[in-house]
Amino acid sequence: MATVSEVKEQDFNEQVLLADGKVVVDFWAPWCGPCKAVAPEIQKLADKHGNVTFVKVNVDEAPSVAGRYNIMGIPTIGMFESGQLVKTAVGAMPAERLESELGLT
Repeated sequence: MATVSEVKEQDFNEQVLLADGKVVVDFWAPWCGPCKAVAPEIQKLADKHGNVTFVKVNVDEAPSVAGRYNIMGIPTIGMFESGQLVKTAVGAMPAERLESELGLT
């Protein structure tokens, strides 16, 4: 099973923006019901796409990161490539739809 690791605000640049390859970021909060619903779907994608890094960022603990990318609603799932946010999907959805919206297919 692939790991979806938590990235802290101070580690975001190194672990996401400077990472090699694609990085999918789950912007979430512990009080958010839809965030809890989408977490297993993201885990399915992490298990399926071993060549992509999957991480999560707690917006309550990393407000400057959330602000930098205009995260207005959670869950927001972002796809980063070469340090740039290239695609986003907002809301809880099944793995198949997330995969399509983020261009992982």
